[in-house]
Formats: sequence, C-alpha cells, structure tokens
Amino acid sequence: MSGKQEKLADTYASFINRKRLVLVLTIAVTIVIGIISASQGSIKLSVAEVIRTLFGRGEEMSRTVLLGIRLPRVAAALLVGATLAVSGTVMQCVLKNPLASASTLGVSQGAAFGAALGIIVFGGGVVNSGSAKVAVEINNPYIVTLCAFVFGSLCTGVILALSQFRKSLGPGGLVLGGVALSSLFSGGSTLLQYFTDDTKLGAVVFWTFGNLGGASWRELLILLVIFLAAMCYFMLNRWNYNAMNAGAETAKSLGVNTRAVMLVSMGICSLIAAVAVSFVGIISFVGLIAPHIMRRLVGNDYRYLLPCSAAAGALLLLLADTFGRLIIAPVILPIGAITSFLGAPMFLFLLFRGDKAND
Repeated sequence: MSGKQEKLADTYASFINRKRLVLVLTIAVTIVIGIISASQGSIKLSVAEVIRTLFGRGEEMSRTVLLGIRLPRVAAALLVGATLAVSGTVMQCVLKNPLASASTLGVSQGAAFGAALGIIVFGGGVVNSGSAKVAVEINNPYIVTLCAFVFGSLCTGVILALSQFRKSLGPGGLVLGGVALSSLFSGGSTLLQYFTDDTKLGAVVFWTFGNLGGASWRELLILLVIFLAAMCYFMLNRWNYNAMNAGAETAKSLGVNTRAVMLVSMGICSLIAAVAVSFVGIISFVGLIAPHIMRRLVGNDYRYLLPCSAAAGALLLLLADTFGRLIIAPVILPIGAITSFLGAPMFLFLLFRGDKAND
C-alpha cells in the first residue's frame, strides 16, 4: 500500500471512529441522565441507591418507587423518543424531504384520531378518579393501537400518493399536505369529543396532552418488540438508504427497488409511530429534531445515522420529560407541550433556511 493510500485509510478510519464516538457518548449521556431522572421526584433517592436498586440490592421502598413508577417512565421516554426519531430519519430519506416526520406529515394526528376513536367508540380508555390522583387507563391497548395504526397508515398513504403522482409539489408541498391532513384529523377528533360523555372526553383530553407515566411494562414490551423489529429492517436496508440519499436514479442504477423500499419503509414508520402515539399521546417534533442534530455530527451515512438518531431521540425526550417533571415540581408539565416548544423553532429554521446538512 502506497503512502497516499495509507493516509487515505487513516483519514477514513478517523472519520468512522468519530461517528462511533458520537454514538457511544450519546448513549453514555442518556444512561447518566436516565439514572439522575429516576432519582428525582417527591421521594428523593440518591444516585447510588438507584444503582443499587437496579442491581437488586436496594431497599423495599426504593424498589417500589423505581420499578413501579419511575423506571417505566424513563423507559417510555427512551423507547418513544428512539422510535419517533428513527421514524423521522427514514421518512426524511425515502421522501427526500428534510421536514418529514410523523408530526409534520400528519401521521401523529391521524394516529391520534384513530386512538380517540378507539377510546370513545370502542371503549378503549377511561378515567379512574382515585383519592390520590386522576389517571387515564387504556383498557384495551390492542384496539387503541389498531385504530391508531389504521388512521396513521391512511395518512401515510395520502402522503405517498402525493409524493408519487404530484412530484412537482416538492418538499414544501408535501409538508403543506401534511398540515392539511393534520387539520382534517384534528377536526375529526374534535367532533368525536363533542358528542361523547364527560368520562370519555376526559380520557381523550388527558391522553392528548402526552403522558409518559401512563405506559405500563406490558405496553412498553409491545413497543420494544415492534421497535427492535423495525430497527432490524432499517439497518438491513442501510445501504439502500445511502443509495437513495444520492438520488432515485443513482439508487436504481445500483439495483435498489426504490418504490418497494419506500412503500415498506413508510408503512413500518407509520406502524411504529402509531404504536408510540397510541400508548403515550401526541409527542411532537422529536422525529424532526433528532435526525437533523445527528446529521450535523455524523453525516448522512445511515449505518451510523440510524442508531445515532435513535439515541438522540431517546436523550431529547428524556431531557424534556425530566424538565417537565422538575421545573415546577410537584406539578408535571405535559410532555407534548415541552417537545412542541423545542421543535417549533427547529421546524421554522428548516422551513425558511433550508437543510444545510446535505450541502
């Protein structure tokens, strides 16, 4: 190997190592923030006590608080954040649209309408008023999830049709289409709420706020299995996404069936986003913010962009939830409102300045 080739090899190795370092650091920070978040609440626990409890050596009270309340919430933040971030990353690739995500394309709102339909029409959720708190329970998560998936997929189908048959619309046109669909499904949700009784209305309203504390271990297990299966598919197609990122014609010349990859990828994205939304409510803009942050750190190589975006999404939602729990404790701010405040400026920046990551 010549000196020039060795230099190029060293440069490439350094480039790859930097991407790996970003991933490792993001995961490490997420773990640290997760442990700190689990220690905070009305009952203060030390970080050491949290770690001891995780290894089965904590006190009975610590185990009750952590395993029953705080760890499910932390796990929900990690899983939902990673799910929405990966969904947004893939959507942005296959649609060639830097503004694409489950929230900006109306998929979240479509899934929210489906979930509201499941709660109101099929009795999937109720409000239980106890002496300590008012809680929303999903009696039948399968019905709610199925309804959310159907309407989230319907919204995805419309976006796919627009991208295929009206290519002149461009990225901005697709986003406007998503805004129109969001308005349509929001109107449908409003009508459902108008004609329902107070109990079911309360369930829908509390659910819409976004609540990571409402997810049980059973629901998190369902989401984990679906997320891992989707992630496996995305990683198996990482080279296809790299080719598609260079352009449809380039991808076709390399043997990529772009239409099949796009249709299957969007279907999977709608599934995982719909499941996440159905369990915890509307969480906006995580799927938009996380991929763009990581693109500026690791580039558009989907071998690293996919896991890095998942880690960033988990970290962002965990930070947002921790902030919402602690800023005016003991009041817990709705997580959907926190992520909207974070995501709206990023959306406007991308809309008016354009995405510079691909320059």
